[in-house]
Amino acid sequence: MAASELTVVEADDDLWREYDALARRAYGHPVEDIMRLGTHADRRVAVRDGKVIAGGLGLLIPQFFGGRPVPGASTACGCTAPEERGDHLAGHLIAERLRPLRERGAVVATLWTASTGYVRRLGWEAPAQVHSWRVRTDELKRSFDGSGFEITHGVTEQVRLLQNSLAAQWNGSWQRPSWWEDWQHQQHAGLATYRFNRPGQEPSGVLSVAGERHPVEGRQLVVHDFWAADHPTASAMLAFLGRHNSRIPTIAFQRTGLPPAPLLLHHLHRCAALTSRAWHPWMLRILDLRQAVQLRGWPEELDLALALEVVTEDGEATERFTLRIADGQGELTPSTRDGMLTLTRGQFAVWYAGGYRSAAAAALAGVRGEPRALARLLLATADREPWLADYF
Repeated sequence: MAASELTVVEADDDLWREYDALARRAYGHPVEDIMRLGTHADRRVAVRDGKVIAGGLGLLIPQFFGGRPVPGASTACGCTAPEERGDHLAGHLIAERLRPLRERGAVVATLWTASTGYVRRLGWEAPAQVHSWRVRTDELKRSFDGSGFEITHGVTEQVRLLQNSLAAQWNGSWQRPSWWEDWQHQQHAGLATYRFNRPGQEPSGVLSVAGERHPVEGRQLVVHDFWAADHPTASAMLAFLGRHNSRIPTIAFQRTGLPPAPLLLHHLHRCAALTSRAWHPWMLRILDLRQAVQLRGWPEELDLALALEVVTEDGEATERFTLRIADGQGELTPSTRDGMLTLTRGQFAVWYAGGYRSAAAAALAGVRGEPRALARLLLATADREPWLADYF
């Protein structure tokens, strides 16, 4: 018998409560963010025969690329009823969840997913690897110096402005919305935020931590936010964590909780005191190539013109463009010329986020073309590395 017609609709409160119950069954546990973020999000559900069988939410949040906030769509809390899986419903639902956000101006889209292969076929790609870290507290105390800094508990407007300015130094970080702080405190019981400053100066560091149970050690301290303007500040923040050694054996940096910088590698006395775990990555998709290039920030000193070919998600068609960057502005215009470089949509997203740190890395990932042209292309986004500090 043919399947009944499926419709994807904006969820009212009753449909959203029905979706919440479905998600508990599909995930095997409650997903608190379905309700926590629902008031800030576009809520979509798939309905068949009057029954909610899938859904998810979309957040219209700018993300920094090249130092500028680019209108972005972050999708979260999506799932499909177990009995409905296998019919590629997720792809249709993702498209319908993105549609209203695109209509409101989103030109890039981001999600966290364990199904990397599935969303890759839809044009998404991972700009960076994601790890969580665990380090012995005694080793932090031994390896870092926190002298010369004042430490104060609490969040101020100065702290919010500092975090926003530091987020702009990376590619992919959220321009955090006004509700972000309340959401984090709902997520993490006992979350405490500390600001770090030199005497008489403005804050140069922000650290947020929460205590959690540990099955063996009793307690551990988990770092959820780590923003430092310079190395001395970062050192002071790590030294502060080391001061918990009398009762906390291990400091855990959650996935996204530590920027992709060799802070620990270059200063720990014993690297055996440090362990890491790889997690599924955040994935990026460019919804509108031309708008994304126009709205992004670019190095002021760069003067670049390259012919590119971008392969569509299904690999059956190729779009030709000329990329021009000058005076801090970028433009991607349609062209009839053969490209010097060929990228898939996913590879374009990785390049856009600064995920290729060398021509050799890009070539190994499958970007094709003239080596010199590839090196010039990568120079356009090499000034900032990809880091999304928020897990949703």
